[in-house]
Amino acid sequence: MYLRHFGLREPPFGLTPDTSFFFACTSYQEALNTLLVAARNGEGFIKITGEVGHGKTLLCRKFLATLNQGRQATTLIGTQDQAVDAPSAPRFITAYIPNPYLEPRSLLLALAEEFRVPLEKDVDQHLLLKGLTRALLDCARNGQRALVCLDEAQAMPLESLEVLRLLTNLETEKRKLLQVVLFGQPELNERLRHHSIRQLRQRISFQCDLHGLNGDELERYLRHRLGIAGFAGETLFSRGAVSKLHRITGGTPRLVNIIAHKALMLAFGEGRQQVLPKHIRDAAADTPEVRRDWLPWVLAGVAVATSLVVAWIVLQ
Repeated sequence: MYLRHFGLREPPFGLTPDTSFFFACTSYQEALNTLLVAARNGEGFIKITGEVGHGKTLLCRKFLATLNQGRQATTLIGTQDQAVDAPSAPRFITAYIPNPYLEPRSLLLALAEEFRVPLEKDVDQHLLLKGLTRALLDCARNGQRALVCLDEAQAMPLESLEVLRLLTNLETEKRKLLQVVLFGQPELNERLRHHSIRQLRQRISFQCDLHGLNGDELERYLRHRLGIAGFAGETLFSRGAVSKLHRITGGTPRLVNIIAHKALMLAFGEGRQQVLPKHIRDAAADTPEVRRDWLPWVLAGVAVATSLVVAWIVLQ
């Protein structure tokens, strides 16, 4: 690997949603602020949408990590233990469901497991719902708030979305017993237009769309991740490389990470200390998901370079 060559402690452009690498670009920061304000105000449904690779899962994990940041460890739902906290900042019990492609009963079981609700084996759906309701009431009595984040929500069956809505019907005189955050691709918007779940659609009080990094943000994004990974210099990417990287990826963070990682490997293979535009071009040529309108130009550039090398060898 290229870590020692560039003075890095760890790979700076991994694909796992590591919150230590979270970069607060305009789109991300607006979405995170929206999530925190909506959650602390006790809103029932919140929706975050973004294209594939725009960092929804990373944002979700950052949100969950930030929600109770600086507070005492929270107690589990259904227990009677209470911690003393400042009343201005509510304590949250959170659940995270990464794959919500679940029929209603399976979704309820997943929620019960996440919230540590004790259940008997082979419990029927009525008792399952009753146990969850009791646990949510206990949570409210303990001064806690229950919140669930569902990733890839565009894959949820309509019947399961309706079960979620019914759960959010539970409320005290002051607020809902369960808050729901839906993270999904733009297809989620199409799904929510279905007539059968119009009541849920009307209950979405806050929503936000994630966008790709713009040119200035991309340069800062690269510097940020390199710095977190231990790079002590100014940057490893030339200005031309950053510009080409943005044109090829459209600022989509996942594609940026894939191509930046490959470009570092190419620069390392040549013994260089900086990534050049040609490294970005060659890395993109090896990446199937680059923007299609750029691919012919990338491949043409590779072909020209190959022809020049062959011609030079012949002339020797």
